[in-house]
Amino acid sequence: MKVLLVEDDAALARGITEALVREGMVVEHCADGVRASELPASPGGPGQAGGTGDFDAAVLDLGLPGIDGMAVLRQWRARGRGFSVLVLTARSRWSDKLEAFQAGADDYLTKPFLMEEVVTRLRVLQRRQVGLPRPVVQQGPLSYDTVAATFALDGAPLALTAQEQRILAHLITRPGALVTREDLVRHVYARDLDPDSNSLDVLIGRIRRKLAPHALIHTERGRGYRLQHEHAGAALD
Repeated sequence: MKVLLVEDDAALARGITEALVREGMVVEHCADGVRASELPASPGGPGQAGGTGDFDAAVLDLGLPGIDGMAVLRQWRARGRGFSVLVLTARSRWSDKLEAFQAGADDYLTKPFLMEEVVTRLRVLQRRQVGLPRPVVQQGPLSYDTVAATFALDGAPLALTAQEQRILAHLITRPGALVTREDLVRHVYARDLDPDSNSLDVLIGRIRRKLAPHALIHTERGRGYRLQHEHAGAALD
């Protein structure tokens, strides 16, 4: 899961970033409303028609320098940016909450807060965004608990590195759908990854070995990957 954090308090931003990274998320931070409102658009992504496909969700403070967070949120939605937005703010009045939801927020959490609650709410938003009705996703022998962010294979816990977990989570929450290499790079890695690097191929290979003897990840050559049980008709690596 790739998260945009818009927060001007440097210490708080570090704390949130560290907490989300520990939970296997990729985080990009910006500290002012002007920069946040001018994020470049890129194609694709679930729920992101016409908008940025770089992020699965955003954590947005309202009291930002440059442009207020509420205005940033309105600009995102006006430009068709459909990623989920969790507002994280000290403003606790009902009128502020109502205004945020009317502007396009998906959730609203007031400060002070528990980091665990931020993590849980982001995972719930991700599940809603990709249309998963239940917290546990099942594909044959593989299951993924979207709340605890844990995998099991044939009922036994599956040990994965943080990068492997992000890749597999991105695939299993889009069951049967073609996920392009570019989409995986955008959502699983930070922006400084070389898109021509073979690291993604190496990680996919490691995941396949851990899923053996089950062949769940299927390659469509030149297009991308699908995670699907009993998949037929695709070229396999």
